[in-house]
Amino acid sequence: MNIKRVRRISSEIKKVISNCIINSLKDPRIDKLNVSVTDVKVTNDLSFATVYVAVIGDDDKKKETLEGLNKSKGFLKREIGNNIDLRHIPQLIFKIDETSEHGMHIENLIKSIHEEDENVD
Repeated sequence: MNIKRVRRISSEIKKVISNCIINSLKDPRIDKLNVSVTDVKVTNDLSFATVYVAVIGDDDKKKETLEGLNKSKGFLKREIGNNIDLRHIPQLIFKIDETSEHGMHIENLIKSIHEEDENVD
Protein backbone atom coordinates (compact mmCIF):
# COMPACT_ATOMS: atom_id res chain seq x y z
CA MET A 1 0.00 0.00 0.00
CA ASN A 2 1.10 3.56 -0.66
CA ILE A 3 3.06 4.91 2.32
CA LYS A 4 1.60 8.41 1.89
CA ARG A 5 -1.92 7.00 2.05
CA VAL A 6 -1.15 5.01 5.20
CA ARG A 7 0.29 8.12 6.86
CA ARG A 8 -2.73 10.19 5.85
CA ILE A 9 -5.12 7.58 7.22
CA SER A 10 -3.10 7.41 10.46
CA SER A 11 -3.35 11.18 10.77
CA GLU A 12 -7.10 11.16 10.13
CA ILE A 13 -7.68 8.38 12.68
CA LYS A 14 -5.68 10.37 15.23
CA LYS A 15 -7.88 13.44 14.63
CA VAL A 16 -11.11 11.45 14.93
CA ILE A 17 -10.09 9.66 18.13
CA SER A 18 -8.75 12.87 19.70
CA ASN A 19 -11.99 14.65 18.88
CA CYS A 20 -14.05 11.79 20.31
CA ILE A 21 -12.07 11.76 23.56
CA ILE A 22 -12.63 15.48 24.01
CA ASN A 23 -16.25 15.75 22.86
CA SER A 24 -18.05 12.41 22.77
CA LEU A 25 -16.76 9.80 25.20
CA LYS A 26 -18.73 9.65 28.42
CA ASP A 27 -16.68 6.96 30.23
CA PRO A 28 -15.76 8.26 33.70
CA ARG A 29 -12.46 6.36 33.57
CA ILE A 30 -11.22 8.66 30.79
CA ASP A 31 -10.18 12.06 32.13
CA LYS A 32 -10.45 14.28 29.06
CA LEU A 33 -8.04 16.85 30.46
CA ASN A 34 -5.26 14.34 31.18
CA VAL A 35 -5.37 12.17 28.05
CA SER A 36 -4.00 12.95 24.60
CA VAL A 37 -3.42 10.88 21.50
CA THR A 38 0.25 11.22 20.63
CA ASP A 39 0.50 8.94 17.60
CA VAL A 40 -1.37 6.39 15.48
CA LYS A 41 0.44 3.73 13.48
CA VAL A 42 -1.61 1.85 10.92
CA THR A 43 -0.34 -1.37 9.35
CA ASN A 44 0.20 -1.36 5.58
CA ASP A 45 -2.84 -3.56 5.01
CA LEU A 46 -4.97 -1.24 7.20
CA SER A 47 -6.04 -4.13 9.43
CA PHE A 48 -4.67 -2.73 12.70
CA ALA A 49 -4.17 0.75 14.13
CA THR A 50 -2.02 1.14 17.22
CA VAL A 51 -3.10 4.26 19.09
CA TYR A 52 -0.54 5.72 21.49
CA VAL A 53 -1.99 7.80 24.30
CA ALA A 54 -0.23 9.93 26.89
CA VAL A 55 -1.91 9.92 30.29
CA ILE A 56 -0.99 12.28 33.09
CA GLY A 57 -1.17 10.40 36.35
CA ASP A 58 0.02 7.33 38.17
CA ASP A 59 0.01 3.74 36.92
CA ASP A 60 -3.52 3.13 38.24
CA LYS A 61 -4.81 6.12 36.27
CA LYS A 62 -3.09 4.86 33.12
CA LYS A 63 -4.55 1.38 33.54
CA GLU A 64 -8.01 2.82 34.18
CA THR A 65 -7.78 5.01 31.07
CA LEU A 66 -6.74 2.06 28.90
CA GLU A 67 -9.71 0.05 30.22
CA GLY A 68 -12.06 2.91 29.34
CA LEU A 69 -10.61 3.28 25.86
CA ASN A 70 -10.79 -0.46 25.23
CA LYS A 71 -14.45 -0.45 26.27
CA SER A 72 -15.07 2.40 23.82
CA LYS A 73 -13.50 0.63 20.80
CA GLY A 74 -16.85 -0.07 19.14
CA PHE A 75 -17.96 3.54 19.40
CA LEU A 76 -14.57 4.81 18.19
CA LYS A 77 -14.55 2.42 15.20
CA ARG A 78 -18.05 3.62 14.26
CA GLU A 79 -16.91 7.24 14.45
CA ILE A 80 -13.86 6.45 12.30
CA GLY A 81 -16.16 4.80 9.76
CA ASN A 82 -18.47 7.81 9.74
CA ASN A 83 -15.63 10.30 9.24
CA ILE A 84 -13.13 8.47 7.02
CA ASP A 85 -14.00 6.73 3.78
CA LEU A 86 -12.53 3.23 4.27
CA ARG A 87 -13.75 -0.18 3.20
CA HIS A 88 -12.58 -1.83 6.39
CA ILE A 89 -12.04 -0.04 9.69
CA PRO A 90 -8.81 -1.18 11.36
CA GLN A 91 -8.88 -2.95 14.72
CA LEU A 92 -7.81 -0.48 17.41
CA ILE A 93 -4.98 -1.30 19.81
CA PHE A 94 -4.40 1.20 22.61
CA LYS A 95 -0.98 1.60 24.21
CA ILE A 96 0.41 4.06 26.73
CA ASP A 97 3.03 6.38 25.25
CA GLU A 98 5.84 6.61 27.77
CA THR A 99 8.23 8.68 25.65
CA SER A 100 7.62 11.94 27.52
CA GLU A 101 8.22 10.25 30.89
CA HIS A 102 11.33 8.58 29.51
CA GLY A 103 12.57 11.94 28.23
CA MET A 104 11.98 13.57 31.61
CA HIS A 105 13.89 10.75 33.32
CA ILE A 106 16.87 11.24 31.00
CA GLU A 107 16.72 15.00 31.53
CA ASN A 108 16.78 14.50 35.32
CA LEU A 109 19.78 12.18 35.01
CA ILE A 110 21.66 14.75 32.94
CA LYS A 111 20.76 17.47 35.44
CA SER A 112 22.04 15.38 38.35
CA ILE A 113 25.32 14.69 36.49
CA HIS A 114 25.81 18.43 35.89
CA GLU A 115 25.10 19.14 39.58
CA GLU A 116 27.68 16.52 40.63
CA ASP A 117 30.24 18.05 38.26
CA GLU A 118 29.63 21.50 39.75
CA ASN A 119 30.01 20.15 43.28
CA VAL A 120 33.30 18.41 42.42
CA ASP A 121 34.91 21.61 41.03
